[in-house]
Amino acid sequence: MKMIKYPNGKVVLTKQHSPEKKQRSSASKQGIDFAKRGMSLEQELNLANQYYLARGLAVIHKKPTPINIVHVHYPKRSAAVIKEAYFQTPSTTDYNGVYQGAYLDFEAKETRLKTAFPLTNFHNHQIQHMEHVITQAGICFVIVRFTSLERTFVLDAKVVIDFWQNQKKDGRKSIPLNCFETKGFEVKASGYPTLDYLPTIHKIYFS
Repeated sequence: MKMIKYPNGKVVLTKQHSPEKKQRSSASKQGIDFAKRGMSLEQELNLANQYYLARGLAVIHKKPTPINIVHVHYPKRSAAVIKEAYFQTPSTTDYNGVYQGAYLDFEAKETRLKTAFPLTNFHNHQIQHMEHVITQAGICFVIVRFTSLERTFVLDAKVVIDFWQNQKKDGRKSIPLNCFETKGFEVKASGYPTLDYLPTIHKIYFS
């Protein structure tokens, strides 16, 4: 702590920055953003989508969740507080958009497990939606992050649908990590955006 005495006699205690904090401040000025560490998959995808939009590379947005508002409280005219609401319809997938004239549609998921991704993270209506997108020649995939391993993969929706259907025939209830490694494509962490997934999508579907 550092003590500062003002002319009027007032004494103020202030925190003294450690060398580590000074180093971080210096790094920020050099373009290193430590605030991006530990972001969720959704946050990183949203930042990437903003980056693509700003540079005219793609138009991809997170789908809004349809909510039916039942009761709103107005404590004052300039403010409103939602007291009761419920989901109007089941959500489909998280993101959709357009890239180089093609329709993109995908779901983003995270798991702390290290060896497999549980199929319980998906819902039947999401699988049906993926099937509909594929039927209409849209590009559909999932982006899955194994948070404990700090690894992120793009996996085509057809692979997910196959696992979903097979579990009904006494198949396994999860997608193993080695399936992501062999049939999927890993997205490595980058500078900015921190999850630059669009080049991977281009490699899979446009090359």
